[in-house]
Amino acid sequence: MKVINELLDKLPKDIVLIGEENTRPFECDGLSVYRQKPLAVVLPETIEQIKQVLKICKAHNTPVVTRGAGTGLAGGAMPLSESVVLGLSKLNQVKSIDAKKQLAVVEPGVRNIAISEAVASHGLYYAPDPSSQIACSIGGNVAENSGGVHCLKYGLTVHNVEAVKILTIDGEELVLSRDDQGLGLLALMNGSEGLLGVIVEITVKLTQTPKLARVVMAGFDSVRDCANSVADIIKAGIIPAGLEMMDSFAIEAAEGFAQVGYPLDAQALLLCELDGSESEVQAELEVVLKVLSGASSIKVSNNEKERLDLWKGRKSAFPAVGRLSPDYYCMDGTIPRRHLADMLEKINELSKKYQLRVANVFHAGDGNLHPLILYDANIPGELERTEEFGTEILRLSVDMGGSITGEHGVGVEKLDAMCHQFNAKELEIFHQIKAVFDPLALLNPGKAIPELHRCAELGAMHVHHGQLPHPELERF
Repeated sequence: MKVINELLDKLPKDIVLIGEENTRPFECDGLSVYRQKPLAVVLPETIEQIKQVLKICKAHNTPVVTRGAGTGLAGGAMPLSESVVLGLSKLNQVKSIDAKKQLAVVEPGVRNIAISEAVASHGLYYAPDPSSQIACSIGGNVAENSGGVHCLKYGLTVHNVEAVKILTIDGEELVLSRDDQGLGLLALMNGSEGLLGVIVEITVKLTQTPKLARVVMAGFDSVRDCANSVADIIKAGIIPAGLEMMDSFAIEAAEGFAQVGYPLDAQALLLCELDGSESEVQAELEVVLKVLSGASSIKVSNNEKERLDLWKGRKSAFPAVGRLSPDYYCMDGTIPRRHLADMLEKINELSKKYQLRVANVFHAGDGNLHPLILYDANIPGELERTEEFGTEILRLSVDMGGSITGEHGVGVEKLDAMCHQFNAKELEIFHQIKAVFDPLALLNPGKAIPELHRCAELGAMHVHHGQLPHPELERF
């Protein structure tokens, strides 16, 4: 095709990948049930090469799907069959560190944890820490507005990014900063899922490493008691660095994988991290222990190794569940904290209805749910049941006053659920914003924002699972 020939002609040959064998590793992201091979993959090493790719693709009306590390869980980086994947993994330099201002300027391919490693000698770190932080890229974190176990106190990605440099589809460089007056375009870019521009540089806020951090692990005989303790901690005036909740199935899976001493007889587990000066941590610890006095078991980390071990189990929950089933589907919804126990009860009811096991792992402090639905794609109909189960969870999240996503984004996974959360006028505003930045709809088309006719069909059909936004996208 002409677009491939021009890419090969205008760019270094070793950064353009074509052919089924070379492009197959890029056919999906972490939501591997949906796969599609692209026309080509380009792995640029400079901003000028990215501009050249955009220029060529625009001239040939070819969609561009920007890709980070491919750890996303909503299909946001899945290609279209006639698209070019723009992989930014080679732009992986920490360009500058300003320890005094507590800022770092990084390229989009820098891994999340690599930022903290680069600034550790200055007594600083980058606070948002998704479970995939050893692999996920900061550019992808911005695209999805990622969170993590420490987002309750320190915020999501949007709260920790001071500026981004993007390229529009025309190759124009725009710098969006927190200092800008007016519309707040920096916040708009966080969570934009590659629909508005290509992120080529990020200025992140760094946080001072606390002098002390301790984790309280509390086991409960009742899920509702555990959920209520989350609200009680916040009511007591404590904002923990992390506040995570797991149900009995997730406890069993995590302990079997990480072997860190989780109480296997507990129906629910709460991890509460407190950080700050020694006096601050001790004062907050006394309050938290009083709030959790009704727990069936309590353990407090006594050193850094114990603290990291307790978090290791939680952060290993996803791969741990993967040992128990051929496949699992990781959901991502958000609800008000007061509904945590109600949601867990509803999920358990749905688990029985669909005859599928679920391990529940929550960023409990901000109500971000991550139910893990176990299934076997080799059993006919089980994937479809799993998708329908997941869609019901997302609808419940909205009905309880929450959202269909907390940090994973919409991608292709939640297009139907978007129709439940937003009405036609609201969706039209999304399309209008997209058109301002990308009038030809070449940047990651078909993702995040459903077409209005899709929602109309969904309303008429009542059930509309397993559908992808483009006829050329094929189910694997």
